[in-house]
Amino acid sequence: MSNNPMNNQEIKEMVRQRYSEIALQDRNSNAASCCGAGPVSGEVYTIMSDSYEGLPGHVAEADLGLGCGLPVQFADLSEGCTVIDLGSGAGNDAFVARGEVGPSGTVFGIDFSPTMIEKARTNARNRGLDNVHFIEADIDSVPLPGNLADVVVSNCVLNLLPDKTSIFREIFRLLKPGGHFSISDVVRTGVLPDALLQEAEMYAGCVSGASERSEYLELIAEAGFEEVVVQREKPIALPQDILQKYLSESEAAAWSTERPRLMSVTVFGRKPLTDSESDKTRRKVSLSKPRVVLTDLSPTSSCAPGSSCC
Repeated sequence: MSNNPMNNQEIKEMVRQRYSEIALQDRNSNAASCCGAGPVSGEVYTIMSDSYEGLPGHVAEADLGLGCGLPVQFADLSEGCTVIDLGSGAGNDAFVARGEVGPSGTVFGIDFSPTMIEKARTNARNRGLDNVHFIEADIDSVPLPGNLADVVVSNCVLNLLPDKTSIFREIFRLLKPGGHFSISDVVRTGVLPDALLQEAEMYAGCVSGASERSEYLELIAEAGFEEVVVQREKPIALPQDILQKYLSESEAAAWSTERPRLMSVTVFGRKPLTDSESDKTRRKVSLSKPRVVLTDLSPTSSCAPGSSCC
C-alpha cells in the first residue's frame, strides 16, 4: 500500500465513484473482471465470485458477481438473528442472510455508494422485505448502536479500503458480546508488482488493496476477537489477458509460474463475552496462528464447534 500514490481519502473516494458505476454494469462483465473494475477477461468467465444460485433468499437482480466467497453460508445464522452486512452493494448477501434469519430476524446492509443503496432498496421493496434495511454510510463509521448484531458478514469489501484497523474495531463495536463475524476477503502472500500497486483500476479491482495474509489475521486479533478460524481458503488466478494490460511480458510470465499471490479467505471471529485486559493479552498471543479448518471445500452448517448464532 505504501507504493500507491493516492492517499487514504483519495482511495476511498475513487472506490465510491467506481462502485457507483459498477452498480450499473451487467453481471457477466463484473464476474469476468476483477471485482467489476478494469478490463474484462476473454479467457475466464468467473475470476473471483462463487455461485449463489439456489441459495434460500437469493435475488438474481441483487447478485452483481462482485463477491469472492460465500460468507453467509459459513455464518451460522439462525431464525431471529440480527445481521449486519458491511459493503452490501445491491443487497446480495443481505437477502441471502434474510433467507436464513426469516421474518423474525433483522438485516442491515451498509454501503457508501448511493447508487448501490438505491438499487438494494428497490430490490427489497419489490419483494416486500420490510426487515431488510439499507443504510448509506462508511463501514468504518456505521450509524447503528453498539452491541446490536448477532453476526456481521462482509464479502470482498475490506480489501477496497485502506484503514482496515478501524473497520475491525467497528465490527467489534457492532457485535453483541459472544457475537461473531464471517468475512470473505482477498489477501496476498508476498509483494505485488509496483505496476499493480500503483494502478487505480486494480485497487477498485480488489487486488492492490489486499493485505498480507498474516497481517490481516493479526489485525483481527488486535481488535480483540477470539476463536479466529480461517473457514475457507482458495487461490485467485488472474488471467493472462488482464495481467498483460498492467505488467510487462516477463512480469506476467513470472506471475503465472510463481506461487499464487492472491487468495480468497473466509474468516470467522467471535467477540468475547468479557473483555478484561488479561483476556486481550491472551488472545493476541493465541491468535498469532489462527486455525485453518477448510481449504476450498463446501461450507459446513456451523462455523465453529458448538457455536450458535442467537
